Amino acid sequence: MNVSLREVDSENFRQCINLKVADGQEKFVASNVMSIAQSKIYPYLVPLAVYSKNEIVGFLMYERDPETGKFWLARLMIDAQQQGKGYGKSATRALIEKLTLLPDCEEIFLSFVSENIGAEKLYLNLGFKKTGETSKDGETIMRFVINKSTDNRPPTTDN
Repeated sequence: MNVSLREVDSENFRQCINLKVADGQEKFVASNVMSIAQSKIYPYLVPLAVYSKNEIVGFLMYERDPETGKFWLARLMIDAQQQGKGYGKSATRALIEKLTLLPDCEEIFLSFVSENIGAEKLYLNLGFKKTGETSKDGETIMRFVINKSTDNRPPTTDN
């Protein structure tokens, strides 16, 4: 499954904010309009639209924490109508590949609501490991270590 990550701009803004998670998932991720608004206040947040060919299927946002220098996958959501097709996995892989190209990115962190079993399974499958820490909001923190000396692409199996 191939996806591309594209800048959120005037052409796709409305499509991004109209994406919705499945019923019951609203407590797991902030709305896209909130995420885009935050990126305007905090310029270190980078919102990206997730495309399959020329169709927008999701949204993600990453950051480099200005205090710690750590890279974070801050948001990932796939539209309810597009879930279960591998887009979340492909989008996360694409972000890992993008950040791996940055010379000072050695690891990527994320956090998720512990009740979100689907997210936990996805991230474990991609090679993220639990750190044993929780965020200030009580979310589980995971880390993906980038090894610049080898091919560091995340696993491609669909297990």
